[in-house]
Amino acid sequence: MPEWITLDCNGSPHCRHENGFACLDGTFYLFGGRRIQPVDIFDPATNTWTHGAPPPLEIHHFQPVIVGRQIWLIGTMTGVFPRETPLETVFIYEPDADRWLEGPSIPPARRRGASGCALHSDGWIYVVGGIVDGHHADTQAWFDRIHPETGDWEILPEAPNKRDHAPCAIVGDNLYFFGGRETGRHNGTDYDKFFYDTIGDVDVFNFTTQTWSVHPEPLPIQTAAGGTGVLSGKIHYVGGEAGRQEAFTEMQIFDPAAGHWHMGAPLNRARHGTNCCVHDGKLWIAAGSGARGGEPELTSIEVIAIE
Repeated sequence: MPEWITLDCNGSPHCRHENGFACLDGTFYLFGGRRIQPVDIFDPATNTWTHGAPPPLEIHHFQPVIVGRQIWLIGTMTGVFPRETPLETVFIYEPDADRWLEGPSIPPARRRGASGCALHSDGWIYVVGGIVDGHHADTQAWFDRIHPETGDWEILPEAPNKRDHAPCAIVGDNLYFFGGRETGRHNGTDYDKFFYDTIGDVDVFNFTTQTWSVHPEPLPIQTAAGGTGVLSGKIHYVGGEAGRQEAFTEMQIFDPAAGHWHMGAPLNRARHGTNCCVHDGKLWIAAGSGARGGEPELTSIEVIAIE
């Protein structure tokens, strides 16, 4: 079985968590997270880090989406724990120009952070779940879509479960929404309890029937804030945080065709609060937090070849 390899790099990224990590044409971009920091740019051919422009404000808790030559951030928050604020607009990073742009406005009644986001072949970006009031209250089961060319925003049927700190992934004609937790369940009465409010159900939206269902096989190890990537038609969900455990190393793999989860090779370093990149038949993960909560922030990058 292939194993994760921790790379020895030229240069290093800024330590960060609750950040984005995205691949465009074979170059990786690590950005956002707590505090305002430059974009870190990774060349996997030479294992070299360089740096780009910082965003105009603090941005965190998002799943980035590649749209053409741009990286779109929707369902994003700013500010400090525990009452972070959802952004009013889409934020866009253009790697070719190394610049940040403000995109379409998000309807006031649909603003939230820590949402799952994915681009469908129909040209729409789908946004699911999230939380309105930072780590305090109002976790949602909202489901929406936005068209990058027009900025049109449409409200869709809600998912079966409220959840935040959860990714989504599209395989074939289905969107899968998994992991995460209901952070707002306690309405800010106890900021330790929400780590235990993870969600095991896998919510599935079928684009043909326009309906949601809950998959009969739940996520084996319930965590929030793991990274995800789709390779060979399978969803790879990596790391995460939950309960009292520091952080997780597990890679959980879902095969939609077989309808089952199985375990892959574990990470070398437990982490959460970051995304995965898919490139050259491999899965890559960088930065994030190495323990439950925000510390220690990591700078390492790991890669695994997927069979």
